[in-house]
Amino acid sequence: MAVKINESVILKVAEAQSKDVGRAIARIDPNLFSKIQADTGDIIKLKVKSEKLKIEGKETVAKLMPAYPEDRGKGIIQIDGIARENLKVGLDEKVEIQKVVYKEAHALVLSPLNGGASFREDDAKYLAEILDGTPVIKGSKIRAALFGTRAQDFLVEDTDPEKVVLIKSFTSIKLKGVAKERQGIGITYEDIGGLGKEIRRIREMIELPLKYPELFERLGIDPPKGVLLHGPPGCGKTLIARAVANETDAYFTHISGPEIMGKFYGESEGRLREIFEDAKANAPAILFIDEIDAIAPKREDMGGEKQVERRVVAQLLALMDGLESRGQLIVIGATNIPNTLDPALRRPGRFDREIVIGIPDRNSRKAILEIHTRGMPLADDVDVNKLAEITHGFVGADLEALAREAAMSALREIMPEIEFEREYIPYEKLRKIEVREKNFREALKEVEPSALREVFSEIPNTRWEDVGGLENIKQTLKEVIEWPLKHSEALGYVKLKPSKGIMLFGPPGCGKTLLAKAVATELGVNFISIKGPELFSKYIGESEKGIREVFKKAKMASPCIIFFDEIDSLAPKAGAGMDSYTTERVVSQFLAELDGIEELKGVVVLGATNKMDMVEPALLRAGRFDFLLEVPKPDEECRCAIFKIHTKDKPLDRAINLKKFAKLTEGLTGADIELICKKAAMSAVRENFIRPDNNFKITAQHFEEAMNENKPL
Repeated sequence: MAVKINESVILKVAEAQSKDVGRAIARIDPNLFSKIQADTGDIIKLKVKSEKLKIEGKETVAKLMPAYPEDRGKGIIQIDGIARENLKVGLDEKVEIQKVVYKEAHALVLSPLNGGASFREDDAKYLAEILDGTPVIKGSKIRAALFGTRAQDFLVEDTDPEKVVLIKSFTSIKLKGVAKERQGIGITYEDIGGLGKEIRRIREMIELPLKYPELFERLGIDPPKGVLLHGPPGCGKTLIARAVANETDAYFTHISGPEIMGKFYGESEGRLREIFEDAKANAPAILFIDEIDAIAPKREDMGGEKQVERRVVAQLLALMDGLESRGQLIVIGATNIPNTLDPALRRPGRFDREIVIGIPDRNSRKAILEIHTRGMPLADDVDVNKLAEITHGFVGADLEALAREAAMSALREIMPEIEFEREYIPYEKLRKIEVREKNFREALKEVEPSALREVFSEIPNTRWEDVGGLENIKQTLKEVIEWPLKHSEALGYVKLKPSKGIMLFGPPGCGKTLLAKAVATELGVNFISIKGPELFSKYIGESEKGIREVFKKAKMASPCIIFFDEIDSLAPKAGAGMDSYTTERVVSQFLAELDGIEELKGVVVLGATNKMDMVEPALLRAGRFDFLLEVPKPDEECRCAIFKIHTKDKPLDRAINLKKFAKLTEGLTGADIELICKKAAMSAVRENFIRPDNNFKITAQHFEEAMNENKPL
């Protein structure tokens, strides 16, 4: 029988680290260990300590671990959503902890939750292995990460011996069908990566008014009643609402915008009223309206035939802020097109706060990847930090798809070894499945970033060494583009704002576009390539809209490089274009985006032209394109470097002297030299057809013939 130690400590509940979810771990400040006479790895019992929640028997057990340095000294205990569900407590509530003595479990009876999956006889033995070291008590819920499925939750029906036990690999586990309490743990705050700031803002909007309404009464103000979540698709708006519903004890109602629309007169408004009345009857309540733009679009944009939609918008406005009080009813709205909502809906009193759920940055992407690879058998060569760095523009849904595709790639490799004649696949085979770095590389070819889908251009594999010469220009590009992205602290220290634009100009074929490709590849940032004329449209306003959309996408997916090739056709000098009225509007929009009131953060504009005298002078001033870099025709040294690049791995005759060819090709561009190398190789292949030779070489004669055809203009 477990002997309870009298010493106890009361701590505030905080969310666990993503890596600790499902491991039955509780982290506290190590300075508190001595107060409960415990050490790392000991088993502690947690029970509710709240004046409001006097619930008998709500307790759970966990393995004691030290908190990370940044979380110490705060008087908190970090436990995951499973432990919070067992205790029926929320974040910031208090629990009492005590050290307990435990025994090793001889036998356990578990019931699957989440509706229950089909389990085989050897599953029980496998469960004991993966749950080895997990402390449990009767009535608590635990989680196991099974092969090939999402995590499975179980209810502990019985233990032998009784009280606190520790599951070992030899523990006999019996599965008892599906538990009566079919609902699993659900989505918790630990299942949302990289949105800590947004979750905190939503919690203070929702949990404070529901749990402590007296605070607002004391202040003499009405509590906030609504929050609007908006941002690109796949960033976690609906996921946050599901987590809030799971973590809050309030009554939760979820509706999708289009589902309330009916074909009969007054039916749609009636459905909306019923939903609000049901929520008010079960107050405190949360009403989540997904895709709210479907039922509350701008009324001034509606024609006379859309009377139903007008009435629905008016009914929603009246319900959210009419003569009747909403009471303890909080409305959460979600949309990815907030600008189409009726303006009357977005005022305080209806939606008191608007929270933007943006595209995740590098740290957020790392947190999301850790969540989606939590139960995945990752090989040692998989570096989540590196994956987070190279997945610019990926939203949470994209990263989930990336992890899934990588797992499918690993599965395809082992498919030939699986014997499908058997009724099931033995665990010995499943243990061999391992997700490697090459699987993630394959997955990256399949999954495109949602934030850049319309304008995404695949980055070619061009490196700095593929560009012959031009060392000064390469160094300038590194300093202007790479430093603000990789050494932002140093720039911030000297209060240096990064440059917005770089213009590459020079004769055709000298490597302007090649330099842009190399920049994109070397930095590994998002790269949007725009050919000058492609943004023009015959419809008024469409060309300017194209410019706005490109910059909007780039800002959302920053850090990002926008490369405008042949920029002289997009922003010509006044009077130089065929339709000066259209081009002037496009140039004005371009200037406003580049150097307007809105700051351009994390975006660098790279332009290229061979007609510098045709480009609008206002575009070239300091503050817009700060660096005007001329890419000249290559000198002798550069030509030699270009010859080496384009003859690399080619079967050259040993007698060939590339320096001699570099001297003979004065006045030629890099593109001309590339063509000479191609023609020389073609001549050698042509001769081989006439006189077959398996080890034929490209000789100096082949190069001389090619150079005679390509003389400088």
